[in-house]
Amino acid sequence: MAGTPHIAVAGVALAGLVACTTEVDPTRDYFQPEYLGVETRKLDSDLVSFLVRMRGARTNADVADYGKCAAAQYALIRGFGFARHVRTSVQEEAGIWAADAVYTVSAALPQGLQTIDAEVVVADCQENGIPTV
Repeated sequence: MAGTPHIAVAGVALAGLVACTTEVDPTRDYFQPEYLGVETRKLDSDLVSFLVRMRGARTNADVADYGKCAAAQYALIRGFGFARHVRTSVQEEAGIWAADAVYTVSAALPQGLQTIDAEVVVADCQENGIPTV
């Protein structure tokens, strides 16, 4: 049994190495969305619908984020600094996720709970690899 203490020490050392490894977030490793485009429809002078399509979404939130990114960039392109979320309808069929995201755009911060600062959101979208208009 002369070799037994070495095995125990090696096992403890191995357990210590395993405990020191960084934890991997599996959603980041496997989330590889394919963004299939944005169609913009002006509904009124300040009301816009963004029809977005993507493949590989994890949840409705991924598709809604794509619509939010499109709305933020649209606001900036049109000379507005803000947008307010009105509604987003999401559906999935045969692996293709689609959303109809409706936003108002404005130069001043609109009233409401779901307002966005377009510059901040566009920067966040770029950082997260979500395309804009």
